[in-house]
Amino acid sequence: MPPKKFSGIKCLLLSSCFIGLTVGCQTNKTATFLPFSIIYGFQDGDKKSIYLSDEQGNRRIKIIDVPNNAGGYPAVSPTGKQIAFYGKYDKRKTWSIHIADIDGTNMLRVTNLENVWDYGPAFSPDGRTIAFGREYTDVNGVKQEEIWLMNADGTEQRQIKGLEGGAPEFMLDGRLLFHSKGRFSKTIATQISIANIDGSNVIQLTNDDTDNFNPKISPDATQIAYLSNRDGNQEVYVMNVDGTNQTRLTRNRIRDGDPAWSPDGSKVFFTSQNVFGIYDIYKVNKGGSSTERVLINASQTATVYNLDKNYLERLIKARQQ
Repeated sequence: MPPKKFSGIKCLLLSSCFIGLTVGCQTNKTATFLPFSIIYGFQDGDKKSIYLSDEQGNRRIKIIDVPNNAGGYPAVSPTGKQIAFYGKYDKRKTWSIHIADIDGTNMLRVTNLENVWDYGPAFSPDGRTIAFGREYTDVNGVKQEEIWLMNADGTEQRQIKGLEGGAPEFMLDGRLLFHSKGRFSKTIATQISIANIDGSNVIQLTNDDTDNFNPKISPDATQIAYLSNRDGNQEVYVMNVDGTNQTRLTRNRIRDGDPAWSPDGSKVFFTSQNVFGIYDIYKVNKGGSSTERVLINASQTATVYNLDKNYLERLIKARQQ
């Protein structure tokens, strides 16, 4: 997305004032807006908020504070008007999905079952449906991992009965990318699969004795970024959408997480723990070269493909006041 047009070179100078938490530039009705590439959770001491940032980490702006300063994993709707994320309640025993406008207004808690973890919301390509993971311990003490759907306004919540697992991600053709049940098992490895939205026609993409999870589809739907501990540490990998050419991108001594594609598909963002025990956001070329830190005290990265101009202008104006 190109910068706003004011008047040639003057605009480029003006756009540089959009650094930090507030914005000093005024928008106009016919202009486009600055290129926010990712949405993420930012940790400032005990306070947790959701921010937008460009790919370089130079321009960022806060959207909303997370309830009880716990939660995150935000996603932006295809229309660019809405976000979804989760917050934690009951001393973090209950995780609930929330929706809000991209300017931070109209926040609504749409799931609220006690002692249930609802997490990782993802919008369908048409923006009408949200998929999310649900985890809980049943009456027999067995950990359950389910995939649920609901309308984008939080109504008509329903479980996909044929699927067990988590971290659902919509593909461009409407199918679901997800990881299978097993994250809490010492005997069952978690694998990555694709299925129809009704749970039918499951296609398993990974097949080994280690955990493969948290898959994210590339913008052109040809590759998948995901996490695996197959080399003894949790690292970021990519593979073709048919499961071939599985390639390791990161080589760190500590765990990496939260893969997300750059909007052009050339890079993968991920989080990695720093020496203070807090996560920072990095990016790496999809071939595995040129790893670079983008943001500190930040995690839970997701890709931003579109932002509604009017909503974004309202957000900028609100942060100026």
